[in-house]
Amino acid sequence: MRAKITYFVTAAVLVFYFALVGSRGVLLIRHGTLLTVAFGVAVLILPVIGIWFLWKNTQFVSRANALAAELDAEGGLPVDELVRTPSGRIDRDSADAVFARRREEAEDTPDDWRCWFRLAVAYQDARDTPRARKAMQRAIALHTKDARPSTP
Repeated sequence: MRAKITYFVTAAVLVFYFALVGSRGVLLIRHGTLLTVAFGVAVLILPVIGIWFLWKNTQFVSRANALAAELDAEGGLPVDELVRTPSGRIDRDSADAVFARRREEAEDTPDDWRCWFRLAVAYQDARDTPRARKAMQRAIALHTKDARPSTP
């Protein structure tokens, strides 16, 4: 729950920032000189890119959460079997061992979104966020493909 609150607060701050930057871009364009119009257009591009990025991130998170809920309902969420240090951090060797099992599982059944979801969790536990994101995107794509009705 705390992560959701943090995400929504951050998103709200970003939207406020985008509105502020966008209003400055409009003011520059209204000034009317060639230079201020050029700067105004350039400044307006930043909020557009930011809003697109925020939208894509929000879609990704909501789709990943939907997969987690579905996997939880099936009883297929990965069990936390990781060894932790006294401070609570995940032991690297433990994360690597779990990762190796998850990777083999995904290689054995490459079209199963559940395996890719669990692999994404293992990547995240191993602190490899870029690969975790790619594995989760693969899980989402496979789930979407499975959910579509096949046309004869």
